[in-house]
Amino acid sequence: MLPLIVATAFIGCLLPALLARFGRRVAALGAAGVMAGCLALLAPLVPTVLAGETLVTAYPWLPAYGLDLSFRLDGLGLLFNLLILGIGLLVVLYAYYYLPESDHLGRFYSYLLLFMAAMLGVVLSENLLLLVVFWEITSISSFLLIAYKREHRDSRIAARMALAVTGGGGLALLAGVLLLGYIAGSFEFSTVLAEGERIRGHSLYAPMLILVLLGAFTKSAQFPFHFWLPNAMAAPTPVSAYLHSATMVKAGVFLLARLHPALAGSELWFWLVSGVGATTLVYAAYMAFHRYDFKGLLAYSTISHLGLITLLFGLDTPLSVVAGVFHIINHAIFKASLFMAAGIVDHECGTRDMRRVNGLFKFMPITATLAIVAAGSMAGVPLLNGFLSKEMFFTETVGHPVFEEIRWLLPLFATVAGILAVAYSSRFIHDVFFNGDPIDLPRQPHEPPRWMRAPVEVLVVLCLLVGIFPQWSVAPLLAAAAGATLLAPLPAFELAVWHGFNLPFIMSLVALAGGVTVYALRKPLFALHDRLPSIHAHIAFERLYESLKALACSIVSWLDNRSLQRYLALFIAFVLSLGGWAWFSGPPTLAAAAYQPADSAAFAALATLIVGALGATLLHRHRLTAIVFTSVVGLVVALTFVRFSAPDLALTQLAVEVVTIVLLLLVLHYLPQASPAEDSGLRLTRDAALAVGAGAGLGAAAFAMMTSPFETISGFYLDQSVTGGGGANVVNVILVDFRGFDTLGEITVLAMVGLAAHAMLNRLVLTVPERDIDGRPWATERHPLFLSMLMRPLLPLALAVSIFILLRGHNLPGGGFVAGLVTGVALVLQYLASGIDFAQPRLPRHKTRLLALGLLLAGGTGAASWLFGRPFLTSAHGHFTLPLIGEIELASAMVFDLGVYIVVVTVVLMVLAQLGRLSRHGCPENFGEAA
Repeated sequence: MLPLIVATAFIGCLLPALLARFGRRVAALGAAGVMAGCLALLAPLVPTVLAGETLVTAYPWLPAYGLDLSFRLDGLGLLFNLLILGIGLLVVLYAYYYLPESDHLGRFYSYLLLFMAAMLGVVLSENLLLLVVFWEITSISSFLLIAYKREHRDSRIAARMALAVTGGGGLALLAGVLLLGYIAGSFEFSTVLAEGERIRGHSLYAPMLILVLLGAFTKSAQFPFHFWLPNAMAAPTPVSAYLHSATMVKAGVFLLARLHPALAGSELWFWLVSGVGATTLVYAAYMAFHRYDFKGLLAYSTISHLGLITLLFGLDTPLSVVAGVFHIINHAIFKASLFMAAGIVDHECGTRDMRRVNGLFKFMPITATLAIVAAGSMAGVPLLNGFLSKEMFFTETVGHPVFEEIRWLLPLFATVAGILAVAYSSRFIHDVFFNGDPIDLPRQPHEPPRWMRAPVEVLVVLCLLVGIFPQWSVAPLLAAAAGATLLAPLPAFELAVWHGFNLPFIMSLVALAGGVTVYALRKPLFALHDRLPSIHAHIAFERLYESLKALACSIVSWLDNRSLQRYLALFIAFVLSLGGWAWFSGPPTLAAAAYQPADSAAFAALATLIVGALGATLLHRHRLTAIVFTSVVGLVVALTFVRFSAPDLALTQLAVEVVTIVLLLLVLHYLPQASPAEDSGLRLTRDAALAVGAGAGLGAAAFAMMTSPFETISGFYLDQSVTGGGGANVVNVILVDFRGFDTLGEITVLAMVGLAAHAMLNRLVLTVPERDIDGRPWATERHPLFLSMLMRPLLPLALAVSIFILLRGHNLPGGGFVAGLVTGVALVLQYLASGIDFAQPRLPRHKTRLLALGLLLAGGTGAASWLFGRPFLTSAHGHFTLPLIGEIELASAMVFDLGVYIVVVTVVLMVLAQLGRLSRHGCPENFGEAA
């Protein structure tokens, strides 16, 4: 079920975008259906996990490195799954009414589901590297959600800032995870969490811990990386309610909880985690109290509560961990409801400025009551859920073993934090819903639509249920989640509203009274705050960003003078410098070895290569002649493959040469017949020196490789080709099975090249000048009659030959790549014979879809092996008996080969079609200059 949940979420993120054409309601129903489907898949696993079991599912990923595509569900994962999916459903309903009618919501819901899928991947990952992959997807999807109102500059800046901070933290996390896996000897959580003593005693523990904590702190907006979260309030309120209260910002504290058994228990953990958490708790609470934007107040309060959770994990006692997990639950509930209530106020009033938004209780009493209850929970008022976890926090600060000599310090700090929490909660309640009458509001406030308020009502009811009946409502989930975090027996604790008149209760009373007092003294405190030097981290970040951008632009402007010659000179000079350093600093590379004696064929090939190289060099200004001489090199390489019994490579090389040379010749039609003369002198000397150095270096490297002793692995492929890959053609089996991942990457790059060429050539069809680049009038297309007549029977014959080469490639020379090239040659010749007017109607219209089809066939064939418990791109093969035909052998790699064939043919078609458009419409005047 676990990979199915994640796969359903990722596939489902496309559904709202597809359904948006049918209206807002259908898109919303599609998004809700995906989340409900994930909940339905999760439901059968809940009783087992609540009973204390851990479910792990693993599929082979990179078995040679001990890496599996593995997923894990325990109490902690279950808690976060319920938060992600449960609050996500409420946000889907809320967003339907919150976002404007003009918004079709398809894009928004798709982004939201993408983020949900990534978060599910984070909390369900059993593999650390898999967690990092999903972690980075959360950063990208949150960037898209924050920048949802992309027409607003503030949204774009906030999204960029969030991506820079959380993405940078993700890179640090990747480095830390690599170190952690090295120390523990595995990337699987089941192994890592059991190796706590070994990890903490390792010499790399400190740098690894710092890197991992950087990832957690940036994602959970801990000081000094907190500044991105208040700026992210530029996002629509549904995004704030989902990402910045219940899910994304919880990813950092989830990581602290998940890795607690492995990383906690050291002084470095205690001081780093508790120190950062304590600083964030008080600083953000102070900043929240002084905000005038009520969403900004809630943002800073979120940072403060995340600091509280971080502090609890840093205190590193069993009960503090339980309290941290409990506050994750409570904070997600009351903060999501508060953000939604704040969004309702913003939606109905048109402003978030608390100096103007006053006295709303008489305009929207139901919404006000809901917001007051949620804010009371945030302040820690008795009979609400926030009070219970706050009491556990106060209890842990009393008599903590680290502070035995100054026992009063930690309780005093906690009380001050509680006072500030009550103060900013009181300010939100009083300034928004009381405090006189509204002042010049853009809209007349009133209650929202009934179903827009429903999600807030559900969450507020949960605040009351957990606060009044904790043992009945939340105790089983808390016990399972805390037990999975500790991986040890739970400490003795009691979820009750009343624990007697003790020191933590007194601290709560002092916090309530002190918070109200601080709020009553807000005017002099605001005046004092205004006189303090301001710290604007986001401004500093923007200045740093602009400075880096200016530096990058200056470097690029210095390097980029739009000269291909200069680019090549810099590249070749760098390669020569690096290669020369490696050559002369390493051991001797020229070793004595047995040379194969040269015969007349070898000397003839060498002479042909020399003639081709000299001709291309001396006549390079005459472009047509230079290309003809260049083609000699490819022909000699093909003949060399024939000499060494490599017919597959020879056939492929020959087809590549034909296609590329003919396409180059077609392009030359739109360029001047001769390239401009070069400057003589220093530049010519430099280019000659670089050319000689590059040739000598490449020749020396090739000679060293061919004369050095080596061990061949060809025997393995020869032995395993039939039994392991089901094919006698070893070259093709290597391409589609043993090294199929390389081939998949190569055809993906080829598809990108095809799209780039299509886009570039498409933009060139801008004008229709009367004359070409050399001043000659455009001639009417003339096609040789003989070639046109010859290609009519030859085209179907060539296509039949290409299909034959494709089908036999697994056992005889051939395969998808060379078959695609043969088809490409046939299409190019058909174009030359009959012109684009004949070929265009027969070319597929949606060539980009063909590219997608080819890539999906290749990738889907590889992914299908997972269903049978085999590694990615493992080929399946067998013998089958068909009526009238007899016994045949089939291999799944043939489908992969078909995908390769489709991609190759489509790329040739895309370039050919665009060149035909240029031929028919004429070439832009600046084409030759750009080329």
